[in-house]
Amino acid sequence: MKVKKAILFTVLSVSAVCATLGAHAEDLLNTVKSRGELMIGMEGTYPPFNFRDQNGELQGFDVDVGKALASKLGVKPKFYTAEWSGLIGGLQAGKFDVVVNQVSITPQRRQSLDFSPPYAYSAVQVLQKRDDKQEYRSLEELKGKRVAVTLGSNFADLAKSVPGIIVQTYPGMNEALGDLVSGRADAYLNDRLFVPYLIKTANVPVRGGGLLKNTSNEIGIPYRKGNPDFSASVNGAMTSMRQDGTLATISKKWFGTDVTRPVGN
Repeated sequence: MKVKKAILFTVLSVSAVCATLGAHAEDLLNTVKSRGELMIGMEGTYPPFNFRDQNGELQGFDVDVGKALASKLGVKPKFYTAEWSGLIGGLQAGKFDVVVNQVSITPQRRQSLDFSPPYAYSAVQVLQKRDDKQEYRSLEELKGKRVAVTLGSNFADLAKSVPGIIVQTYPGMNEALGDLVSGRADAYLNDRLFVPYLIKTANVPVRGGGLLKNTSNEIGIPYRKGNPDFSASVNGAMTSMRQDGTLATISKKWFGTDVTRPVGN
């Protein structure tokens, strides 16, 4: 009987200790503040969002957003790079505090992660020859048209989902743009966030056309669940960055336009 009581006491004691530790688990905000750094995960190979310049320094839209967020939190940014396939797993494992890498906010991801308010809004956009006056606002309007898409992309799947669209696949952006400019394709589908940068850097006679209906997408910053203080601070920082014009300034630097506002499609 004494042995049973001793075992029961031990089990209860361990349970009480675990409950106490769980109740007083340190919020991520305290960890970040104590460390003095916000650990930020990204690919580092995804221009114009995040990439290394000729000196090996990280640059890009996401990099500047990460720096601004760290500044609002009163700490320094520290960047870590990894392949896309390892970013969310690395976040969950505590290798970094946040991921700033064009992560779409989806119901599935919200089940295991918390997100900041959106800092960019994407959608599928049509690229056309500069002198093409036709406007496309839906996939249905592209029926009978030769639509260029990159092989294996979401845009290819989207175009193939509508019977009547003449889907032309290409191994890369340059080949697709070449056929668009030469008239061998009528339109080219790409990401609304990437189109301004493409037009700015490609130096070919193309223009951004319409945003396709029902393809809007919100981009946010994910972090681990169970950190209410950190969540409140990040949300406050991102709201402040929107209100004081920080997000708009960063966007115009990289895209020449403000992609931090809802696209309304």
